[in-house]
Amino acid sequence: MEHAEVYERITAILEDEDDWVTAMATVACELHNSFEHYHWTGFYRTVSPEVLKIGPYQGGHGCLTITFDRGICGAAARTGESQIVPNVHERPEHIACSSTTNSEIVIPVKNSNGDVVAVLDVDSDEFDAFSEDDISLAQGICEWLGATYHSVE
Repeated sequence: MEHAEVYERITAILEDEDDWVTAMATVACELHNSFEHYHWTGFYRTVSPEVLKIGPYQGGHGCLTITFDRGICGAAARTGESQIVPNVHERPEHIACSSTTNSEIVIPVKNSNGDVVAVLDVDSDEFDAFSEDDISLAQGICEWLGATYHSVE
C-alpha cells in the first residue's frame, strides 16, 4: 500500500474522533497492518516528567516504562527529535524489549507548546528496514496527532 493512502485512511477514520487513546490505537493498528516490515508498532506516552509508559501498540510485549534517559524512545522524548536507527546494535543505549529487533524509528508527538506528549515507536526485525517514505509518513502522522489532539490554549 502506498504511504499517502495510509495517511489518508488514518486521518479519514479519525476525522470526527476526539479521544486521544482511540487515535493512538487506530494509528498503531493501521500502520502495523499496512506494512510487512513493521514488526512492533506503538506509542509510549509521557505520563509524568521524564517518564514514558506504554500506550496502544501492535506486536509482542513492549517495555512498560521507559525514562527519558534510557533507550531510543527516551532519546526521542528527551531531544524532541526523530530517531532513525538502521541497526539498533550500533546504539549502546538501545533497550532490547524484543531480541529480534534490528532497526527502529521513533518519532515524537508534540503538543502546540512543543512538549513531547508521546513517541511513536516502530521496530523491524530487518536491518535498515525503514525508507524515507516510512519516516515521512510517521513524522506526518505524529505532527497531525499533536496538532489534532494536543493543542494547548
